[in-house]
Amino acid sequence: MAVETLSPDWEFDRVDDGSQKIHAEVQLKNYGKFLEEYTSQLRRIEDALDDSIGDVWDFNLDPIALKLLPYEQSSLLELIKTENKVLNKVITVYAALCCEIKKLKYEAETKFYNGLLFYGEGATDSSMVEGDCQIQMGRFISFLQELSCFVTRCYEVVMNVVHQLAALYISNKIAPKIIETTGVHFQTMYEHLGELLTVLLTLDEIIDNHVTLKDHWTMYKRLLKSVHHNPSKFGIQEEKLKPFEKFLLKLEGQLLDGTIFQVPAITLTANIIWFPDNFLIQKIAAAAKLLDRKSLQAIKVHRDTFLQQKAQSLTKDVQSYYVFVSSWMMKMESILSKEQRMDKFAEDLTNRCNIFIQGFLYAYGISTIIKTTMNLYMSMQKPMTKTSVKALCRLIELLKAIEHMFYRRSMVVADSVSHITQHLQHQALNSISIAKKRVISDKKYSEQRLDVLSALVLAENTLNGPSTKQRRLIVSLALSVGTQMKTFKDEELFPLQVVMKKLDLISELRERVQTQCDCCFLYWHRAVFPIYLDDVYENAVDAARLHYMFSALRDCVPAMMHARHLDSYEVLLDCYDKEIMDILNEHLLDKLCKEIEKDLRLSVHTHLKLDDRNPFKVGMKDLALFFSLNPIRFFNRFIDIRAYVTHYLDKTFYNLTTVALHDWATYSEMRNLATQRYGLVMTEAHLPSQTLEQGLDVLEIMRNIHIFVSRYLYNLNNQIFIERTSNNKHLNTINIRHIANSIRTHGTGIMNTTVNFTYQFLKKKFYIFSQFMYDEHIKSRLIKDIRFFREIKDQNDHKYPFDRAEKFNRGIRKLGITPEGQSYLDQFRQLISQIGNAMGYVRMIRSGGLHCSSNAIRFVPDLEDIVNFEELVKEEGLAEETLKAARHLDSVLSDHTRNSAEGTEYFKMLVDVFAPEFRRPKNIHLRNFYIIVPPLTLNFVEHSISCKEKLNKKNKIGAAFTDDGFAMGVAYILKLLDQYQEFDSLHWFQSVREKYIKEIRAVAKQQNVQSTSQDEKLLQTMNLTQKRLDVYLQEFELLYFSLSSARIFFRADKTAAEENQEKKEKEEETKTGNGDVSDSTVTADPVVK
Repeated sequence: MAVETLSPDWEFDRVDDGSQKIHAEVQLKNYGKFLEEYTSQLRRIEDALDDSIGDVWDFNLDPIALKLLPYEQSSLLELIKTENKVLNKVITVYAALCCEIKKLKYEAETKFYNGLLFYGEGATDSSMVEGDCQIQMGRFISFLQELSCFVTRCYEVVMNVVHQLAALYISNKIAPKIIETTGVHFQTMYEHLGELLTVLLTLDEIIDNHVTLKDHWTMYKRLLKSVHHNPSKFGIQEEKLKPFEKFLLKLEGQLLDGTIFQVPAITLTANIIWFPDNFLIQKIAAAAKLLDRKSLQAIKVHRDTFLQQKAQSLTKDVQSYYVFVSSWMMKMESILSKEQRMDKFAEDLTNRCNIFIQGFLYAYGISTIIKTTMNLYMSMQKPMTKTSVKALCRLIELLKAIEHMFYRRSMVVADSVSHITQHLQHQALNSISIAKKRVISDKKYSEQRLDVLSALVLAENTLNGPSTKQRRLIVSLALSVGTQMKTFKDEELFPLQVVMKKLDLISELRERVQTQCDCCFLYWHRAVFPIYLDDVYENAVDAARLHYMFSALRDCVPAMMHARHLDSYEVLLDCYDKEIMDILNEHLLDKLCKEIEKDLRLSVHTHLKLDDRNPFKVGMKDLALFFSLNPIRFFNRFIDIRAYVTHYLDKTFYNLTTVALHDWATYSEMRNLATQRYGLVMTEAHLPSQTLEQGLDVLEIMRNIHIFVSRYLYNLNNQIFIERTSNNKHLNTINIRHIANSIRTHGTGIMNTTVNFTYQFLKKKFYIFSQFMYDEHIKSRLIKDIRFFREIKDQNDHKYPFDRAEKFNRGIRKLGITPEGQSYLDQFRQLISQIGNAMGYVRMIRSGGLHCSSNAIRFVPDLEDIVNFEELVKEEGLAEETLKAARHLDSVLSDHTRNSAEGTEYFKMLVDVFAPEFRRPKNIHLRNFYIIVPPLTLNFVEHSISCKEKLNKKNKIGAAFTDDGFAMGVAYILKLLDQYQEFDSLHWFQSVREKYIKEIRAVAKQQNVQSTSQDEKLLQTMNLTQKRLDVYLQEFELLYFSLSSARIFFRADKTAAEENQEKKEKEEETKTGNGDVSDSTVTADPVVK
């Protein structure tokens, strides 16, 4: 009916003229071309975006990967379909059991082995506190429960396998047989049963060798006893405790007593090695009785001999495998690079198949040598020689090289595998077809012959499809039945078995290669890693092998994720990561850094002839090879040796240059040499070179200003600070140039911050100043002195008497002195000197800022006519970024011009901020300050002369030649109190001058009188007296000049009232000016109208 509805056009199209096929081929070619171009494009993008990919990539991070494992959704029941229902059932049962065993084996290998092996790892004895063992075991109980269920399931499967085999192979001749089993050997079933028994044995051996697990279990049981005695203390109900105890006893009996496995088998996993002789003696009492001590000793001697022979042959094995693997890799590259010729397609597939299998067999051989040797050394507790360690590490590298070769050519391998499986299936089908024809041609009927034919048909049908595990299992079971009754000739059977083995291997090639090349066991032998790194460092020629070792070290990460005794497996991973990185830093990276630095130093200082560097005598290592390595991937980081060493050298050179700036040229030369010799791209230090004088840094002074003002002395005229005392043979100085350089380093913003710090410091000092002035002893004396001066000033020509100041000094000394011999007035003088030093420092900051700004602005041709760059950029219509840059440049030029022209009036700021507080009525006690200045000056002069005299002595402790901080401090405080006029009214310096001139004249007159009497001793005394008077007068004169100079900074010519009046007049002028402008606009309006 459907044909009738078709259009006549369709009927025409149904004629096949071949055009459709041609069109399809063209489209396929275009699609293939597109894919090739797209692949190369993606590769270019990947290379451009990420140049840090290591030689050995982490396979787990592939964004896209080909899974070669054949897969289909058909069930066993769908696959096993023949006319022979009984045979169907037998094959289905055995196939289902084999699949179950494979699943159990996979679960054991991925989950239970690793969970048990890694128990107790990630926590060192030092970091463990009391109770941690029990907590870990408490977390682990759920895992043991899962393991118990798993073991029970294994028992059930083993029992089922035995029952199913027993049901088939019946010894009773009378009982009916399910199928004829004469000559039928289900080898696959026994292989799978062996695998399951191996799993149980491995679990037994892991637990038996795990000392930590057993210790923690014992501690946990003790804890449970404590809980049992006092359940309420732990918040546990007693009725729940008994079932839990029973459960623990069951776990111990089933898992921890070594009774999981009761049948002999041999296994090897991670660091667990199993000895059949030990097993037989422990598990089979009869075997133990048969063996005497000599036999047991002979076995141990044989084992020792085997290990010695293995150790001796290791170097030869490495050499042999090195040649084999290198040759194999060359063949792989050669065969996979060739284009397949259609006329020799089958031959090419056979070659590829053989080369893949050869690679797998090399991996298997190498893996067996490494695991056997390492685990034997470990279990027998024998030390490995360095030679053995190096050889084993070389084998590990070869193992990873094989894996990487398969991975690197995975695209071509994937393509080949699908063709090879089809080719092998075709060969197998041919063999089975011949056998089937032979069975059919024999006309004799029997049930056994029918079973054979059904089995061959089943094998044939199953081979026609994807080469999945299930299909291959069914074929194997079917051939166990189908090969009886001489259906295959001897020369036919062996090639078929070989083909089936090849098919098994090729179908699971990637998984099997990965299993053989898995170096998870290396976690338990990581003690060899430091020795390996030392060897790599010593033999830098083949440094690239590091990639393979780190690839091997990464293999244990997936296994560690099954750890269950910690809060999270991340803790274990972090511990492992830290341990490996610490070893790498200690044994390779840090040594490399030191060696490179040493080499650069010796190369730059060849003129010193430090040691013999002749490479023909002392040898030579080409460490540059380490820097040609691509970054190595490990965990979530890339280890870039080049970047690590570069950073170390940059940091070292920078820090050492800052410590000794005069060495800048040496480190610059070393930096250039590192680039030339090792290809390291060094960072320019950008430290000011040559004549930079920075002295103490502004930041350091600012942070420790209280220490600075007490340890340094100020010189007003030269604007310089000199260190008071030093343990060295020289004193440090700080001048404007140092400050300017420091500001240049930190930027002009540091100036305001420094003044803020100074303000905070002055606040604290003025509080002490106020307390001293408020003291009753001081205040009463000062009030007396003021009253006394008012009474006698008319008689004394308005001059404050010198002897009154001396009397004040003596009176203060009577109040008490410190252990250092200082009076209260000495301490007060020091306080004022420190305040003056702080003001001197502020002055120097301002001068340094001006100096720095003028240096920066010197490249501008004309400060009066600076071009506006922003406007020029706008005119040219340049980009927005250029406009921003121009605006920024204008801002910088404007700032520098303003700073270089005027600077900031910091003194005025510091006066304005404190003066109102000083002049308040509540601080009236401070108004007495001007009267204490005369005794203070007297105290200062005596101190200054004492310091200058010490300069000529051998012991120069306390020696000094300048201390203008005192003059600055007095001038500043007088300004704050607005007492310049009051102090000037004392005419103190005139009084001092007159007093000393009078005494000098008296001495001179006495000298003239005594010169006639020729008394030399008396004349000598008079000369000394005159010199002392001259010195005192000179010191007072210097102090007067310094004080006069300091007063200029604070505008001593005007009082506070006069300054306020001047401010008011300026404000009125401004207002008047604004008023005039507004009036003129008002009067102008009518005229305009």
